Amino acid sequence: MIEIIFLVSLALIWIIFATIQDLRTREVANWLNFSLIIFAIGFRFFFGLFSNNGFGLFYQGLIGLGIFFVLGNFFYYSRMFAGGDAKLMIALGAILPMSESFILNLNYFLNFFILFLIFGAFYGLVWSVVLMFRNFKEFRKEFPKQFRQVKIILYFMLVFGIVLLLLAFLFGLMFLYLSLFCFIFPLLFVYSRTIDEACMVKEVGVSKLREGDWLYKNTKVGNKIIKATWDGLNEKEIRLIKKKLNKIKIKQGIPFVPVFLISFVLFVYGILLGSQAISFLF
Repeated sequence: MIEIIFLVSLALIWIIFATIQDLRTREVANWLNFSLIIFAIGFRFFFGLFSNNGFGLFYQGLIGLGIFFVLGNFFYYSRMFAGGDAKLMIALGAILPMSESFILNLNYFLNFFILFLIFGAFYGLVWSVVLMFRNFKEFRKEFPKQFRQVKIILYFMLVFGIVLLLLAFLFGLMFLYLSLFCFIFPLLFVYSRTIDEACMVKEVGVSKLREGDWLYKNTKVGNKIIKATWDGLNEKEIRLIKKKLNKIKIKQGIPFVPVFLISFVLFVYGILLGSQAISFLF
C-alpha cells in the first residue's frame, strides 16, 4: 500500500505545480512532466528491486507509460491538446497503473479517462462562457460573421433536423435525439468558432513571447513569413520577431491542466472507496 501512497502523493504534488504554472503562464514546463516520469519509473524499479513481489509494478508502469504515450500523441496531433498537456497525459501513464494486474490497470485507465472527458467537457464549457462575458462586445460582433461563413451548412442541418423530428412521431425517440443534435450542434459549432476568434486572440508586446506561443495567423517579418503552426513559435522565430516588430497577435489556449487535477483527485477518491478496483462509474 505504501507504493500506492507514494505514487499518488508524487502525482498530486506535480499536478498542483503544473496547474499553478498553467494558470499563470498558459504553459507547463517540460522538466516538470519529464521529472514526473523519471521519479515514477525510478521508484517502481527500486521498489521491485527490494520487494518480495518482484518487478511486476515496474513492468506495469512501463506498459502504462506506453499506452499513454500513444494517447497523448493522439490528442496532440489531432490538435485537442497543446504540447504541455500531452506530455502531462503521458507522464500520468507512469502513475496510474497501481496494480500488478494488467486487467485491473485497464480498469483504472478507463475510469480515469471517462472522468477526464466528463470534467474536461464541463470545464471547457464553463471557461468559454466566462470568456464570452468578459469579451461580450467582440463576441457579439464576431458571431454573425461566423454564422454567415457556414450558413449553408446550418440551413441544411436545420432542414435535416426538421425531417428527423417528423420521423420521430413515426419511429420513436431515436429520431428525436438525432433531430435535437441537428438543431444544437450547428449553434455550438458557430459558438466555439466565435469564442476562438473573438475571445482567444490577444495582441502582446514581443518581449512577452515564449517558446510555444501560437501565432494568430501567418506573419511577415522582414523578408520571411513565419507560419502559424500548432507547434508554436521556436526560439529562432521569436528572436527574429523581436528584431523587427513591437507587437504581435497570438492565440491563447484554455489552461487545461486543472482538468487533470480534478480528474486525478476524483480518481484517487474512487480508489479509496473501492476495495480492489475503481467501480464507481460502472
